[in-house]
Amino acid sequence: MEKDFKVEESTDVKKTPKRIAFIKGRTAARVKQEDEEMVMTVPHLVVREIIAFEVMVIVLAIISLLFDAPLEWIANPDHTPNPAKAPWYFLGLQELLHYFPPVVGGVLLPALAVVALIVIPYFRINVKGIGLWKGNRKRTFVTLIVSVGIVSIVLLMFEVFAMLIPTLIITAFMVVPYFFTKKNRFVEWLGNLPLSWWVMTWFVVIVVVLTAIGTLFRGPGWSWTWPWEGIY
Repeated sequence: MEKDFKVEESTDVKKTPKRIAFIKGRTAARVKQEDEEMVMTVPHLVVREIIAFEVMVIVLAIISLLFDAPLEWIANPDHTPNPAKAPWYFLGLQELLHYFPPVVGGVLLPALAVVALIVIPYFRINVKGIGLWKGNRKRTFVTLIVSVGIVSIVLLMFEVFAMLIPTLIITAFMVVPYFFTKKNRFVEWLGNLPLSWWVMTWFVVIVVVLTAIGTLFRGPGWSWTWPWEGIY
């Protein structure tokens, strides 16, 4: 049984689910550009990792040729260095032990960080890279302020200013698109960053700050010492 069809222009796919494409002349009906949400690990990711690894090796080789390694004196069992510092990649953890009880700084926080790095990718947190402020702006703002407020109170109780200050600075950048109505390139760039980017940035900044403090600013008795004082 034939049905009558009415041809009309519309952009609502639900209102007009059936569509007809009119191809004039010899125009080819083809897709000019494909926007793929996912790419293969090989070669897209592996090639980038290999390039980054080679660049890192070249930089380290150049640095090793120009500067001597900052080695200390020969090990002496009769002399215990003060402070006794762990390798540089553990100094961030050693700095946490300065603020928190051993169980918290040495077990709970590192375990939570490892679990978060494993679990977070399986949550649908801006999977498509949607900007943090693209949804409900007011709800996002309230959730962000409450979360950061709770973390800040805990850090303030333990006087962990090395983590509190970077947290507040990153939060200030996060809320810039919410308060600034006049758009510019910098504000638009901040507004398009997803939550996953901010979480990873916060994690990296905290690790770098704690490691830098433990390496450069801790002297005898793990007291605060300026690097140029030369007291180690």
